[in-house]
Amino acid sequence: MASTATARRTSSDQGRITVTADELIRLRHKSKGFSFLPRQPVHSILTGRHASRLRGRGLNFEELRPYYLGDDTRTIDWNATARLRDPFIRVYTEERDRAVMLLVDQRLSMFFGSRRATKSVAAAEVAAASAWRVTSQGDRIGAVVFSDNEVVTVKPQAQDAGAMTVIGAVARACQTLPGRIGDSPKPEALNEALHRAAPFLKHDGLLCLITDAAGADRETVERVTTLTAHNDVLSIFVYDPLEANLPPIGPVVVAESDQQIKVNLSSSDLRGRFSQDFAQRRRQIERFSRKRSIPVLPIRADLDPIDQLRDLLGRRVTHSDRTRPLEAARS
Repeated sequence: MASTATARRTSSDQGRITVTADELIRLRHKSKGFSFLPRQPVHSILTGRHASRLRGRGLNFEELRPYYLGDDTRTIDWNATARLRDPFIRVYTEERDRAVMLLVDQRLSMFFGSRRATKSVAAAEVAAASAWRVTSQGDRIGAVVFSDNEVVTVKPQAQDAGAMTVIGAVARACQTLPGRIGDSPKPEALNEALHRAAPFLKHDGLLCLITDAAGADRETVERVTTLTAHNDVLSIFVYDPLEANLPPIGPVVVAESDQQIKVNLSSSDLRGRFSQDFAQRRRQIERFSRKRSIPVLPIRADLDPIDQLRDLLGRRVTHSDRTRPLEAARS
């Protein structure tokens, strides 16, 4: 609710409602200081007790070789050692790359923003920064970019070509949002996007969900749970602080799809119900992520998303952060 009215106000003087491919390409020089690889800074949120360390690329068996003083005893192959009567260890090499799939939400629920940018723009910026960072570290980047009326799949590719293809798809979806205000919302598009991403994540891949989680249901839980069996999953929860606390600004006209209604935001009951709905969605994400050890990165649309990524992946993690990863959404 209120997405259209807020987005129109944003377009005039408070921020951006869309973003171009050129703007996303220019984020390349800022896409530093964070990583989705398993080696994380000691204070990264990904090292939290309730957030699994990312497994990163898989390992390929290379050879058996004699044990030398100083080798890790955990790598000893006891069967070979017993058969050959001398200690032997198993040597593994890291796979050259892995597939990283971004699920980028560009539905009407994302067309909401109070300051700086809409959630759809923030999601596009996070996707672009992630694409540049992933390819700079030697992995392949792909994406499923979904709106209420279209799902676009980008197969994982390496190097600049992969990042540019993802950025192009994200920018096109973001730019069409203002013209889709009359479309009917389709919450089930989230599940369709998960279905499209699954074939590219056989094992040791990484799925980054960049969404506000609108429309998440039991099927969503089942699809994500299946993917976590052999892959890492990272949830990037994009929100606007206005969703948590509506201001008492009096009568306003809000819109969703082709429906409009005049409401009085001076009503504390109305503002309370709106805040409760957001808080319930936040708690559902939190409970689900904790049970399946899925790290959740809350990203505010009114602040620079890349700065937030650096902060979340490098700052000191407190006990509160570990137990309530979306607590920041209250503010």
